[in-house]
Amino acid sequence: MIRCIAVDDEPLALSLLEDNISKLPFLELVGTCNNCFEAMELMQKEQTDLIFIDIQMPGMTGLQYISGLKERPLVIFITAYSQYAVDSYDLDVVDYLVKPVPLDRFMRACNRAKELKELKEAPKSLQKSQPSDHFFVNSDHSQVKIKFDDIIWMKGYGDYIKFHLKKSERPLVVRMTFKELEGQLPENLFIRIHRSYSVAINEITAIRKNSIYLGDKELAVGETYRDSVQNLTQR
Repeated sequence: MIRCIAVDDEPLALSLLEDNISKLPFLELVGTCNNCFEAMELMQKEQTDLIFIDIQMPGMTGLQYISGLKERPLVIFITAYSQYAVDSYDLDVVDYLVKPVPLDRFMRACNRAKELKELKEAPKSLQKSQPSDHFFVNSDHSQVKIKFDDIIWMKGYGDYIKFHLKKSERPLVVRMTFKELEGQLPENLFIRIHRSYSVAINEITAIRKNSIYLGDKELAVGETYRDSVQNLTQR
């Protein structure tokens, strides 16, 4: 069960959000708030796994509130303004939804949050044991062999992963989730740097606070993953 709260200063939007949450059996709504200050008070009282939050609100914006949280739950922004999507990207949120939000789009965002929560809580012992140097993926009705040392980096697109490989000019696109992918990758060879990116550790040429470099390629580091990325410099 995912314990969530909803934050929006518009009563109708909050009511619609509450109704959508009630349709998903794995969500437990523990409270609703009209502004960030109410959310702050509620989160001090209630364990919160996921927060649905508007951006433009009086007193404090949703972006300001989320960026100021030291221990951040999963976040889904729901807003009428598309121009804040880039700013939310740096906060490594689960999703960014623009009102009015169709129910199927809302469900996809919540399923992604569920997947991320399960991945975070999964015991290491449940991770799949794999061959020492490769694994297979389904692509174009074939089982394609990918060697670990051929992978440079990977990007997730919902239910698809794009593999950037040394021996191929074009990326290999495979239907699989990051949860499935991380069960295949050895932890000593790869690192998740963002909810959408995983990279080969040996291919990293430079590390900054908010980004890493793979040669000339710069990739953003999500807030959730910054500590583990910085730990690479201590090895």
